[in-house]
Amino acid sequence: MRDRESKLIEDIMELKEKRRAVILAHNYQLGEIQDIADFVGDSLELSQNAARTDARVIVFCGVHFMAETASILCPEKTVLLPDLNAGCPMADMITAEQLFQEKKKYPKATVVCYVNSTAAVKAESDICCTSANAVKVVESVPGDDILFIPDQYLGQYVATKTSKNLILWRGFCPTHARIMPEHIARLKHEYPNARVVVHPECRPGVIAMADEVLSTGGMIRYARNEDFREMIVGTEIGIIHRLRKENPGKRFIPVSEQAVCPNMKLITLEKVLWSLEEMAPEIKVPEEIRVRAKRAVDKMLEVGRSA
Repeated sequence: MRDRESKLIEDIMELKEKRRAVILAHNYQLGEIQDIADFVGDSLELSQNAARTDARVIVFCGVHFMAETASILCPEKTVLLPDLNAGCPMADMITAEQLFQEKKKYPKATVVCYVNSTAAVKAESDICCTSANAVKVVESVPGDDILFIPDQYLGQYVATKTSKNLILWRGFCPTHARIMPEHIARLKHEYPNARVVVHPECRPGVIAMADEVLSTGGMIRYARNEDFREMIVGTEIGIIHRLRKENPGKRFIPVSEQAVCPNMKLITLEKVLWSLEEMAPEIKVPEEIRVRAKRAVDKMLEVGRSA
């Protein structure tokens, strides 16, 4: 089995060089996918890294909206998603048409769109945000009424950090919704000295029990920089691979073994090799949508630059 895996990796690396490709892996990907990637991180960070390289091809090991974001930021590059079935249930909980109709109900509201959304939904939005900068973005926009899409739990978390009026779409991440307060309570009893760090896509009851509420990138930095021995991790379990790999002297305990995103696990070494061989499936955002979606992303990035 190991010989077969080694041969797969060897073939991928050879073809990657031939194609002038860069391999991106989200923090929730399988460990063997993270290990072959040029960059591992959260979705926006990965696309930004790819934009800075001279690669002609981006192999995005993540889910569909992430590959779309890479296409938005890197229109001159070929973006490949090794499995077209790797979608995002939360991103699918709102369509551009639904958002268009919702905007009619709240004509004075600013639409703040979590990047975990389709390109078409981003194009209908005023500004994007990540889980890390959502509070800063909401605070930066004029007016008090914010139509926050699509994640109600991230929106509820942001609402506790701002005086603005957030109108929430009823979307959510099924994986993070599986993490329950009783999971935290049980592990806190078992590991009384552990830090509890959870993602803001979690339910409010889970967030209330956490020591820190952080994005995946924030969790990586926290684990690297903070002095602790044990950390209870409230997010998709794929991140445990990277946390353990980068911090061998610390212990990382997943809140729930059920916190698995099946879509994130669809991409395998075999599919990465096939994708590079066939140069497919390609993700290309239509130019009219790309330009409008990029405007919303750029506004978010401008908030970061002005901070």
